[in-house]
Amino acid sequence: MARPAKLSDTDVQRQLGELPGWTLEEGALHRELVFSDFSEAWGFMSRVALEAERLGHHPDWCNSYNRVIVQLSTHDAGGITELDFALARHVEKTRGQAG
Repeated sequence: MARPAKLSDTDVQRQLGELPGWTLEEGALHRELVFSDFSEAWGFMSRVALEAERLGHHPDWCNSYNRVIVQLSTHDAGGITELDFALARHVEKTRGQAG
């Protein structure tokens, strides 16, 4: 299956406007999330990981206690693609289910 192409700056900005809390940092979609505790943060990451595996598109992320930092870009496309936005939307849906 063909991988999606890198989006134009205009398309990135338009879609970014539909994702409150997300920013563009170093050429990637960026989001910092805070949960009530480590268990909630880890559960969130586990749920997102299942979707990432289904998409064949994995985030650059880190976890420290109750904080999760997510960076999304498509390395083989050299920037942000529809896959990044699909995973960002899933992050937001999953974040809403936490707790």
